[in-house]
Amino acid sequence: MASVWQRLGFYASLLKRQLNGGPDVIKWERRVIPGCTRSIYSARGKWTKEYTLQTRKDVEKWWHQRIKEQASKISEADVINPMGWDAFGLPAENAAVERNLHPESWTQSNIKHMRKQLDRLGLCFSWDREITTCLPDYYKWTQYLFIKLYEAGLAYQKEALVNWDPVDQTVLANEQVDEHGCSWRSGAKVEQKYLRQWFIKTTAYAKAMQDALADLPEWYGIKGMQAHWIGDCVGCHLDFTLKVHGQATGEKLTAYTATPEAIYGTSHVAISPSHRLLHGHSSLKEALRMALVPGKDCLTPVMAVNMLTQQEVPVVILAKADLEGSLDSKIGIPSTSSEDTILAQTLGLAYSEVIETLPDGTERLSSSAEFTGMTRQDAFLALTQKARGKRVGGDVTSDKLKDWLISRQRYWGTPIPIVHCPVCGPTPVPLEDLPVTLPNIASFTGKGGSPLAMASEWVNCSCPRCKGAAKRETDTMDTFVDSAWYYFRYTDPHNPHSPFNTAVADYWMPVDLYIGGKEHAVMHLFYARFFSHFCHDQKMVKHREPFHKLLAQGLIKGQTFRLPSGQYLQREEVDLTGSVPVHAKTKEKLEVTWEKMSKSKHNGVDPEEVVEQYGIDTIRLYILFAAPPEKDILWDVKTDALPGVLRWQQRLWTLTTRFIEARASGKSPQPQLLSNKEKAEARKLWEYKNSVISQVTTHFTEDFSLNSAISQLMGLSGALSQASQSVILHSPEFEDALCALMVMAAPMAPHVTSEIWAGLALVPRKLCAHYTWDVSVLLQAWPAVDPEFLQEPEVVQMAVLINNKACGKIPVPQQVARDQDKVHEFVLQSELGVRLLQGRSIKKSFLSPRTALINFLVQD
Repeated sequence: MASVWQRLGFYASLLKRQLNGGPDVIKWERRVIPGCTRSIYSARGKWTKEYTLQTRKDVEKWWHQRIKEQASKISEADVINPMGWDAFGLPAENAAVERNLHPESWTQSNIKHMRKQLDRLGLCFSWDREITTCLPDYYKWTQYLFIKLYEAGLAYQKEALVNWDPVDQTVLANEQVDEHGCSWRSGAKVEQKYLRQWFIKTTAYAKAMQDALADLPEWYGIKGMQAHWIGDCVGCHLDFTLKVHGQATGEKLTAYTATPEAIYGTSHVAISPSHRLLHGHSSLKEALRMALVPGKDCLTPVMAVNMLTQQEVPVVILAKADLEGSLDSKIGIPSTSSEDTILAQTLGLAYSEVIETLPDGTERLSSSAEFTGMTRQDAFLALTQKARGKRVGGDVTSDKLKDWLISRQRYWGTPIPIVHCPVCGPTPVPLEDLPVTLPNIASFTGKGGSPLAMASEWVNCSCPRCKGAAKRETDTMDTFVDSAWYYFRYTDPHNPHSPFNTAVADYWMPVDLYIGGKEHAVMHLFYARFFSHFCHDQKMVKHREPFHKLLAQGLIKGQTFRLPSGQYLQREEVDLTGSVPVHAKTKEKLEVTWEKMSKSKHNGVDPEEVVEQYGIDTIRLYILFAAPPEKDILWDVKTDALPGVLRWQQRLWTLTTRFIEARASGKSPQPQLLSNKEKAEARKLWEYKNSVISQVTTHFTEDFSLNSAISQLMGLSGALSQASQSVILHSPEFEDALCALMVMAAPMAPHVTSEIWAGLALVPRKLCAHYTWDVSVLLQAWPAVDPEFLQEPEVVQMAVLINNKACGKIPVPQQVARDQDKVHEFVLQSELGVRLLQGRSIKKSFLSPRTALINFLVQD
């Protein structure tokens, strides 16, 4: 069926169906962009920094996405369903080193392979909007945004620690350092070394991003993680120039204070013993080290000049190694800190008291220049605003959030568009000269410094300002920079003049639904929000926040077998014939766990193989039915989930076959021939159908509990299977319920329902006129609840379990379906409750409103 759709261009027609007349509703669901290291299924392709990884979760995510997208189409919304490739990064460069291949050829071959795999999965992507982050027509605009950040003072260089391999003389990513602190390649003990690196000043947007979380009510569970990552935004950083022995050094120091309004009462600037000034390449290192006495607070000859107030105070090296949050420097203000008061008095430092308390308890500033007389709150706002205006700090942030280090000493990444000139200093490449493309490097060894530094013809260039001799920046950008803005490019992927057209982006943005794992809650999601806030302030987009709803889906985990030594075994090395798994050769008992699928753990599953065995729809239904989307799935085809969805598909076939045979028997359907009993039976089917439509629609549009949607549809198919032959032949209610069942199941099982629908379309003498029989089930209007049903008390079909065993369902009024006590009593008074629970000792009952289930624990 999928191959037929592709040949006929059906996928394209689905995506274009709503684009012609201008939509009333826009729907855009977006997933985290996949990497393309090798294959979706071979456990070697994802966007994180690991080299061997699982991607089964990607498949689950894309199927959740595909179903949401299809449901939106059916409900007459305009949809784009884009796909792209996070194609830069360390895994491709490692592959180049190992296989003597160029990262570009390796990456492009993988993209081609993965596209074929995605098509085999029956996923309907807007391939005309495909983006690839390693192509110049994409990273040109990544460089453009970097320059805009630089011009806004939000991209800067400073020294930072890196992992250094002393043997290979190269920088290592964290993933290239093993658990013993040794290099993955040379085995050498990794050292920490300071290098000058590029940062993006994400702290400048900390307060705005923290405050904006309040306007995102659909971010259940994720808002707290984002808020914790950002921290309490109560202070700011301020910039200082440094002197030693009265001489300016040209160096700067940034320090944090939680009370910037009291800055005129500064006594000192404190740094930790691990600060870069003591360990990097600073000209002040010798003077600071001479003053250092480990374990003591040490006054140094270095003076810090506040660039806002021009106050000059000494730099102090603190005895304690760890400061608040993630700080390594802070401003000492005795007026607001007893700890700073003690230190200042101990070291004999001068300072002014700048806060006075009035009789009514109000605190006002004194001896604080133009801020004198202001309340602390007013002074906080005024002083931080002045600092921001002078670009000497003042961005309100927390003491834990750090700026984003984006430098990578790698080849396969977006080149940083900066030229270093001995006269002009760091100079951005003119926008008209973008992109700065990667030079062609013939071989990769994984040794030495940045590979780009070896490309002398590329490195040596002219300064864009003075035209003198200069050198290009040889670091490349963190791949998170590429993936932090691509949702904008999806809206306008072929624009040669700008990253995206503002009007087009405003038309589609914000994204309706962001689908990604919780591992992206604090990094990718944070960076994406940062770029969106920045683009809003640059007047590039209207919306500040990029995503409306979030769906953080769980992992699909595979079974692992591990020796006591910690070594993971392949399944063929395991003897499963006994009561417990043992090593097939040594007979050692094994530890059995369920973990994230990984090639190194030998617990991956090849979806292509299981699709070949069971079919796309079966695997799709299995993944969706096995657990709610936010929960992990333990991949085990021996569980009830897979046989359950197989039986359900068979029931759909059987059910449809009965209907077709009844209508093909030569007898004409005549509803007036139904007896009163049969009319009552048909009425129950009508009620059940409307109840299921209501609940399934909620699952699709609100809580994304597709496992519950499948459960509801299974219940409806079960009810239809019990219908009498006369009702099947003569009842319009049966026909309507059967058709609605297929339409609602279609987004989750498009292939089987499409074939069934083709059979239904051939049935003569239909009783329902509101279906379009000459088009696919995927193009039918989404079923609506009948108005008459809405006027009746709405009911929920509540599943009743006793000691975890299903015993039946009873209709429960919607208004009490979420009340534990009322549902408990309602069940006890029902015919089912009287028959199964009367006279028995009920220990407790548990209600799950979302899945419409109540479980009674009974003492037998």
